[in-house]
Order: sequence, then C-alpha cells, then structure tokens
Amino acid sequence: MTRTFTVTTRASVPLEDLFDASLSVDAHVASMSASGERAIAGVTTGIMRLGDSVTWRGRHFGVWFTMTSKITELERPNVFVDEQQRGPFRRFRHEHRFEHEDGVTVMRDIITVASPVFGQLAERLVLVPYLRRLIRDRGEHLTRTLSGRPHMPPT
Repeated sequence: MTRTFTVTTRASVPLEDLFDASLSVDAHVASMSASGERAIAGVTTGIMRLGDSVTWRGRHFGVWFTMTSKITELERPNVFVDEQQRGPFRRFRHEHRFEHEDGVTVMRDIITVASPVFGQLAERLVLVPYLRRLIRDRGEHLTRTLSGRPHMPPT
C-alpha cells in the first residue's frame, strides 16, 4: 500500500537558505548522523541540482540500507522532488515545498512511500512514524544550523 504524509517545519531563517540547505548532501549527512548515513556514490558533497543522483547508505531499524535517489524536479526556491531510483522501497517520493507564511519560512516535506516488506499495519504503526520522526529531526537540524543555535540533543 502507498502512504503519503506531510511534515511541516517553521523557521525564522531565509527561505532561499533553507532551500539550499535541503539540497546539500553535506547538510543531509550531518542531519542523519544517528543512522551513520553517508553518500557513497553520485553527488557525494555540495548542493544537488536537477538530474543529480546520490546513493545513500545508512542504518535504519538496525539494518544497513542503500538507496539511490535522483532530483527529478527543481524550481528554486519553491520546490524540489527527490525520488528513489533503486533501494528498499517499492516507491519513495519526497517533495520539498518552501514558502513564506506569517513572516516565517515554512518547509513542507511531503513523503509518498510504499514498502515491499512491511504489511499495512506495520507501515502505519512502524515505518511511517519512523520516517516522520526522521524528516522532522532533519528539518529541525537544518533550521537550527542555519539560525546558529547550538545543537540540543533530544530528551
């Protein structure tokens, strides 16, 4: 089954800066340090562009996963989409949308995922909450880094 969910991050940082940070391989690696995620092929550092691919390797659920994703849409500074080309999901599409609302930058991460392994119940109770937390933590890391605030570990 395919599931779609949205994670919204609000930040007092310039929209263009958050957009660029979201396309940064280096910022992604830093935000995923808990899973040991790193870029192992394709674009492995810097800011990704339309058509660029990157292969990620990281540990999730105690298992090492490898996933290649490609930037399939990009309209700076409002939207870009990355989609799995090869990897553990039947489908993985991550739409990043940026806009100003009430004087702050709003980033909406819209994830569409289909797992070949998890059943519907496990997708709903395990996979989607895990991905939602991962994306939320990534957004918080990016905004914290851009605003210059020190890292506060979760309690």
